[in-house]
Amino acid sequence: MNAPKKPAAKPKKKYRKTKEELNAEGRERKREKKHRGNKSGSRNQDSSSNNQKSGQNSLVDPRLGSKKPIPLIIDEKQVSKPVIEKKQPVVKEKLTPEKELELLESDDRLDSLLARLEDGETVNAEEQKYINTCLDRIDELMNILGIEYAEEEEEEEDEDKLDDIMRILKSK
Repeated sequence: MNAPKKPAAKPKKKYRKTKEELNAEGRERKREKKHRGNKSGSRNQDSSSNNQKSGQNSLVDPRLGSKKPIPLIIDEKQVSKPVIEKKQPVVKEKLTPEKELELLESDDRLDSLLARLEDGETVNAEEQKYINTCLDRIDELMNILGIEYAEEEEEEEDEDKLDDIMRILKSK
């Protein structure tokens, strides 16, 4: 069942071309490549001669674009559309933390919403979200600037200390 294997054929040595054969092949390749492409100067030739060959009698301007004349002097009679100046986009300058805090504290919308909350009125979800974002930003800015929020208890303690100091000074 096993077929006898044929002995492996020895690879033939490659025939080496002589110098004359290599030169002849090179000349042949050069001759084939020599006549490729358009004639020299073909893009500068007059296009009217090409049109006559193709059977078109009309001369076509090779330049592209509109042929509509543009008036150089504008008369009031000719003006049909008012000239609209385009507004340049407003570049928002980066606010310093002090200015941003001042703007948030003087925000009319925030003030009115906080007044409504103090009066016991309810606000919708969008207004509540606005209040929360503004108050969070105010807290961040106060931390950045090193301003501490003084609560009523701390103020009372400070007043008590001042009173104590004043009594000590008066007693002397």
